[in-house]
Amino acid sequence: MEASSLRFAAAARTLGEVARAAGLVVPGFRSPPRIDGVDRTMKRQRDAAGLEAVTVSVRIKGRPWVSVLADMIDGVLAANRLTGPTAGAARAVMWSAVEADVIRGTDLEVPAGQGQRRSGRVPVAPAGRRSPQPAGAPQAKVA
Repeated sequence: MEASSLRFAAAARTLGEVARAAGLVVPGFRSPPRIDGVDRTMKRQRDAAGLEAVTVSVRIKGRPWVSVLADMIDGVLAANRLTGPTAGAARAVMWSAVEADVIRGTDLEVPAGQGQRRSGRVPVAPAGRRSPQPAGAPQAKVA
């Protein structure tokens, strides 16, 4: 299965949620890298307050989806300077999270003809996920 920008965005959200829940730095993701001929790059910057911001750039065009996911996960590990058993445990949790998205249907597409896009396919909305609610508003229940 070849990578797509929609899958890339969904995986970036999932990996960000997992990293945030684990207390890790959540890198920004972009595509493609600005350097020709590489599959992944990482850029570290400091803001005015001295906080580090990390951007992981991954090439998605013409690559298998699993390779793109591996680069994204390794980018989160590198952004947090994780090594050894800690990196292995974090890697396993992130793979499980993106795998759960596939099982849940986040990664599925339906045939063309229902709101056609450039690819001719429309992503199916994931079951059981809520859209963000405004602060102070009652949360919608998911059946």
